Amino acid sequence: MQRVNPTVLAAIALGILILLIVGMMVFAGRSEEDDRLTGNEVASRSEDPESLCGSQRTNDLIKRELFQRAAAARGADEAAFAKVARYSSLRLEAPALRDEDGSTDAVTCSGTLTLDLPPGVAAAGGRRSLTADVLYTVQKAPDESGDMVTLSNAEEIITPLSELAKTDTPAEASTDMPANQIAPVPADPLAPIPAPPSPSASPESAAAVTPSFNCASARTSGEVAVCNDDRLAVLDRRMATQFGGALKDADPAQRTQLIRTRDAFLTYRDRCTSNECIAETYRGRMREIRDIMLGRWQPQR
Repeated sequence: MQRVNPTVLAAIALGILILLIVGMMVFAGRSEEDDRLTGNEVASRSEDPESLCGSQRTNDLIKRELFQRAAAARGADEAAFAKVARYSSLRLEAPALRDEDGSTDAVTCSGTLTLDLPPGVAAAGGRRSLTADVLYTVQKAPDESGDMVTLSNAEEIITPLSELAKTDTPAEASTDMPANQIAPVPADPLAPIPAPPSPSASPESAAAVTPSFNCASARTSGEVAVCNDDRLAVLDRRMATQFGGALKDADPAQRTQLIRTRDAFLTYRDRCTSNECIAETYRGRMREIRDIMLGRWQPQR
């Protein structure tokens, strides 16, 4: 048997080693290319859709949209409303992801908005705080300038906000304001806007709020409590407005659900022993109406 030259063996081993090294380099390069995301893919995955529903950026976009639509409804100077917006506070509670469109990166969410106006201005009825359960969609603007938001069911804020007017403020305001308190509006933010309230209306009468039913006919403990509390009266009117609009737009199945659940709501409200319980019952009822109209309502077991 002929013995193989050690030099030949070494050369063969070296060749195999070189081939292995080259193969590993090629495989690693391809793997890196496969795992690398394009710029668009990175952008589309950089923010969780559910987080987008409740982000501060989305909150700011919603507030801007509310004031822009209120100014358009008023036919007034948008800059004047923008000044008030800077000193207003918007709270977005219970934001929830409802839908996601992967083709456009549009995200549809729901939540409860509460807009707190600064001292010196008030909405219709003398109100300084406006609330609505809304749907909103966040998506890229057509001109790619950033995100934009579209609102649905926000009329309970936009309509009274469009009647924004100055109110009397104390001559001297304390400069020692808590960090979380809204700063007063500058003296002339609403100067371009004609004030709509009648001069004869007093602040007390303007701020008076009545529920959707006649308090002279109030019989249950829940009805009496609503008649004796302005905050509950506001919630009752909001719920009644939402319920009436839902009945008008409902199909037969939704109409049946709305009427059946109304009786359960009234029974639960009248069992409450505190105003806070009644208020939460109204908020729950408004969420229930919204879910019925969205086809997402599930009966409690």
